[in-house]
Amino acid sequence: MLWNALLLALREIRRNVLRSILTILGVVIGVAAVIIMVTLGGGATRSVSSQIESMGSNLLMIRMGQSMGPGSGIGVPPFKIEDAIALQRDIPSIRVLAPSASQTATAIAGNNSWATSVTGTDNRYLDVRNWPLERGRPFTEGELRAGQALCLIGATVSKELFGEQDPIGESLRIKTISCKIIGLLAAKGQSSMGRDQDDLILMPLRAFQRRIAGNQDVTLIQVSIRDGESTERARADIERLLRERRKIDATEQDNFGVNDMKELTKMLTGTTQVLTTLLSAVAAVSLLVGGIGIMNIMLVSVTERTREIGIRLAIGALEREVLMQFLVEAVVLSSLGGILGILLALGASLALADLLKVPFIFNGGIVLTAFLFSAAVGIIFGYFPARRAARLDPIEALRRE
Repeated sequence: MLWNALLLALREIRRNVLRSILTILGVVIGVAAVIIMVTLGGGATRSVSSQIESMGSNLLMIRMGQSMGPGSGIGVPPFKIEDAIALQRDIPSIRVLAPSASQTATAIAGNNSWATSVTGTDNRYLDVRNWPLERGRPFTEGELRAGQALCLIGATVSKELFGEQDPIGESLRIKTISCKIIGLLAAKGQSSMGRDQDDLILMPLRAFQRRIAGNQDVTLIQVSIRDGESTERARADIERLLRERRKIDATEQDNFGVNDMKELTKMLTGTTQVLTTLLSAVAAVSLLVGGIGIMNIMLVSVTERTREIGIRLAIGALEREVLMQFLVEAVVLSSLGGILGILLALGASLALADLLKVPFIFNGGIVLTAFLFSAAVGIIFGYFPARRAARLDPIEALRRE
């Protein structure tokens, strides 16, 4: 009986191809939208996590001021290099730390110029940030102590100033000093905040302080915690030590912030997942609209085929057989819409993932769920028209023209 009902359903769909396509369009759009939202949301979440992890493992960022936004350190006493030395000496859970200071400046090489971020630091910056060199070498201890005008540049700076030319051994000018390039950093791409991580120049901290900043300030200390150590405990130890060194009373609020990158990862991925869920819920409304379209067209079909239904009932067809016929037809329509929606979603997700620069992550669970939901839409919205057809009075049905 089910097989015959399926064949009859396919025959009716072929008989009204255009109407069937328009009927399932809402289901196609709904299924596709849900899958696309979840797939891109999963890719965005993975991208955020991998970008933050690329900054370094067990990483804590000690900043001036409480917030992470622009201007958060205005009016706040800066750190000193002695603070970094004390942290490394007195907190055993710290594996390595890197003090640094940054400033935006224009770098000039030949006829090319580029506004970028210049950071004074040492080789520990590369260790903390898990940032290898693509070519060249790091600073030597003698160069760091002497504060020589040497620099490591990011891929973006290299491209803007030197194009395809190898920058190693070349010089660039920052303000009034000439800086020799000894290394090219491996490309990292954009951060989770949308900032180009490769748009920077690194130079020895002493050279930066003397010749760029004109002071001995340290504006950021990046800390890598030893594997197996608690970042929460290390954070508490850092806060306690810095409060002592910065002479902050028990009643006063910290004038610095210690940010755990794991917490930032959880916050950003959580936000991404919430947005994905909300957008998917909105997209799922299209499935309900598609279900209403199926119910509407099935009611029209029952009206058009009233005489056919009457004949079937008159020659002995059971009500449940008529019910099954129309219910199967509704489920076939919605399932066909689900299949077309899945194909459309996978193609669109691949294209959009490449456009948005996020990884394409196939989620078999959401694909199966969307298909089952589309089939359920057919059952739910097809049941009323099917029941109406099954309960027709054969005599009244045969009288209709």
